Amino acid sequence: MTIRTRFAPSPTGYLHIGGARTALYSWLFARRHQGRFILRIEDTDLERSTPESVAAILEGMAFLNLDYDEGPFYQTQRFDRYREVLSELIAQGHAYYCTCTKAELEERRAAQIARKEKPRYDRRCREAGHGPSPEAVVRFKNPLEGEVAVDDAVKGRVVFRNDELDDLIIARSDGTPTYKFTVVVDDMDMEITHVIRGDDHLNNTPRQINMLRALDAKPPAYAHIPMILGEDGTRLSKRHGAVSVMQYRDEGYLPEALINYLVRLGWAHGDQEIFTRDEMIALFDIKDVHSAPAAINPKKLLWLNQHYIKTLPAADIGERLRPYLMQRGADLTSGPPLAEVAQALQERAKTLVEMAEHALLFYQKDVTIADPKSRALITAAPRPALMALIETFAALPAWTREAVHAALETVAAAHGLTFGKLAQPVRIAVTGSSVSPPIDVTCGLLGRERCTARLKSALDFTEPRP
Repeated sequence: MTIRTRFAPSPTGYLHIGGARTALYSWLFARRHQGRFILRIEDTDLERSTPESVAAILEGMAFLNLDYDEGPFYQTQRFDRYREVLSELIAQGHAYYCTCTKAELEERRAAQIARKEKPRYDRRCREAGHGPSPEAVVRFKNPLEGEVAVDDAVKGRVVFRNDELDDLIIARSDGTPTYKFTVVVDDMDMEITHVIRGDDHLNNTPRQINMLRALDAKPPAYAHIPMILGEDGTRLSKRHGAVSVMQYRDEGYLPEALINYLVRLGWAHGDQEIFTRDEMIALFDIKDVHSAPAAINPKKLLWLNQHYIKTLPAADIGERLRPYLMQRGADLTSGPPLAEVAQALQERAKTLVEMAEHALLFYQKDVTIADPKSRALITAAPRPALMALIETFAALPAWTREAVHAALETVAAAHGLTFGKLAQPVRIAVTGSSVSPPIDVTCGLLGRERCTARLKSALDFTEPRP
C-alpha cells in the first residue's frame, strides 16, 4: 500500500504556524514511508475564500520547502463530482431532503436547551420523503444504532455513539456542498490513507467515517494533533506575536529554523534539538507526537535561527540577506560581496533583519553617530592618532585585513595607546556604532576609500572649536 497524506487548508487567510505544523507532519509521514503528499485547497466557503489567501498558502509552502506530489486541487473545481456522489447517497437512501426552516430549527433548539437536552436536529424530515425544492437542504442519514471507534494515532481509541450524532447537512439549499461532505469525497477519490489534522476536527471524524462507509469506501487512519498554545497557555493568537509563516520570513527567520522549531512543537526524539531535514524524515513517527498541547517559545526559535545563520554557508546566507538589504535601499553594487559581509556578521546576528541592519553600513556613503555615548567617545578620541592612522592607511601597499590590523597596532603603539583605545573610536567613526565585527575585518570590507573618508569626517567632528 502506498501511503497517501494530504494538507487541506481553507484559503480564508494566511498560512499560520498551526497549519504549517500540520502540513509538516503530513509531509514527513509521507516522505518517511516513500508515499505521496497531496495539497488540496478547500475553498467551498465562497464568501471567505480569496485568491490572495490561496497565494499566501502556496507562498508559505514554498518558503518552507514543503513540496507536494499532487495538486494543488481546488474543491470549487469539483462541484460536478460532489453532485454526482450526492445523488448516489440520496438514491441509495443514505441522504434525504430537509425542508425545515432556520426559524423552526432555532425554535426547536431553544426548546431542547430549555429541557436541558443536547441541542441537535430532531430528524423530523428523515422519513418524510421530501423531494428537491428551492428551500430544501440535503442531510446525511446517520446510523441510529451502534458506535464508531476511531483508533487515533495520537489520541488513542475514541468511541462515539451513533445516537449522539446528528444528521448533518451535506448540501445547502442552493445546491453547494458543505465542507464536511466534500472532505469525504475528496479523501475517497484521492485515496488518502492517513489524515493528520488538528484535534478540533476530531468530532467530525465519526460522521465522516459513516459517510465513507455508506459509499463503500475504506476510511483512512487518523491522527489528530493538539493545538499550539501561546506562552501564557491560552489559544495562540496575534497578541502572542507572529503567527503567520510569512511574517516570520519578513522578520528574518530562516525556513530551516522554522521547520526545526515546528517539528519539535509536540514531537521529540530523545534530547535532540537540532535536526536536518533528512534526520526529520528518518526519525519522525506520528505515534510519537504528544497528545498534550505544546506552547510556543520565541526564545527557542530565535536560538535555532541564530544557529542556522551561524552554521549555513556564508554564500548562502549572503544571498538570503540580499532582499532585506534591497528593501532598505542598499546599493549592492557599491560595496563588498554579500558572502563576505554575511561571514563577518554570522556570529552575532540572530535574524536576517538584524544582519541587514548591521550590513547597511557597508553599502552607504556615510554613517551617522546617533548614540550620545558613542559621540562622546569620538569627541574624546586621540586626534593625533586618528590623523596618523589616515596617513598610514593611505600608504598601505595592499588593503587587506592583516594590513589594517598591523597599521592599527603600529599607530596605537606610536601614540602610547592600547590597541583597543584606538580601535574603538575608529570603529565608531567608520560604522557609526560601538558594536561591529572585528575592526580589521570591518575596515577590510569597507575599503580604503570609505574608511579614510569616514575617519576624516570624525576628525572634523572632533576638531576643537575656537
